[in-house]
Amino acid sequence: MKKEITIYDIASQIGVSPTTVSRALNNHPRVNERTKKKIYETAEELGYQSNIFASNLRRKYTYNLGVIVPRLDSPFQSSVLAGMEKMASEAGYNLIISQSLDSLSKEIANTKSMFNSRVDGLLVSLAADTGNIDHFQPFFQKEIPVLFYDRVPEQNQFTGVVIDNVQAGFEATSHLIDQGCENIVHVLGNPKINVYMDRLKGYKYALMDHDKHYNPDYVIHLKLDEHAGENIVEQLLNMDPVPDGLLVSNDTCAASCVIALKKRGIEIPRQMAIVGFNNDLISRMVDPNLSTINYPSFHMGEVAVKNLINHLSDEENQLLQKTETITLRFSLIVRGSSNRLAL
Repeated sequence: MKKEITIYDIASQIGVSPTTVSRALNNHPRVNERTKKKIYETAEELGYQSNIFASNLRRKYTYNLGVIVPRLDSPFQSSVLAGMEKMASEAGYNLIISQSLDSLSKEIANTKSMFNSRVDGLLVSLAADTGNIDHFQPFFQKEIPVLFYDRVPEQNQFTGVVIDNVQAGFEATSHLIDQGCENIVHVLGNPKINVYMDRLKGYKYALMDHDKHYNPDYVIHLKLDEHAGENIVEQLLNMDPVPDGLLVSNDTCAASCVIALKKRGIEIPRQMAIVGFNNDLISRMVDPNLSTINYPSFHMGEVAVKNLINHLSDEENQLLQKTETITLRFSLIVRGSSNRLAL
């Protein structure tokens, strides 16, 4: 590796002092434009790389925000990150992104890496098996703001950006009941994760509200991906009676169920009405289009970064952990996969 070019090399090449080079590179008014131009040209010619990190540390901030997501291949997380990037870029911040792969040990390693990288703040959607959040203590102790989104800690003293998942589960289930569904199966991920736990509560509340019996056999826990449809449909068709409604906490998984059901000649929504979750692109690409809960993922990313940056700009330096949970609006989008009344 070639030797790193410094301001001393530039100064020696031109015949000025290192102080003059430093001032010029920082656009200091005391350096005349002719000298600045010569210094810029020489810096480019020699391949000088400004040490922005060290410079920012002297100013207290690195202008880097850390983000830890469960998985980068999630359409939902990709949309959240797009919203984060838009807001961060507009405010002059960079994002350092890592994924926990839904593993607590990986999340702990990512957290240490972010802390050692001196990020100004941290945005986190928790891994599936994260029980406690002790690994974020170094951030709390140094008063580096941590903001959780979507998957948030059970402790309510930390700032989180979420939707009302209980109400979302309630409305989605109530919609299927209103369409005439008698036996509704709910497919969800790890019940330890707050979003799935809350949607299951909403599902139960809707059944109770409509005088329907809750059957634990109608709740299926598994990995929500594009390969799950075959497994889910096999289970559905072996139930007695065969369900006529399906609520899936993920559009990708719901779309795979649509494909698997159609392969077996099941008519959607007449024989099986389906509602997904997130309003991902796939929900508009399957036939029939998926009814779904519109989860404002892009907006969630924007709101999360905006609140984190607002905190960093707060002269009173109030702890972010004391801020209340931010709950965003969701909406039920009714499409062909569940709209029996339109038949």
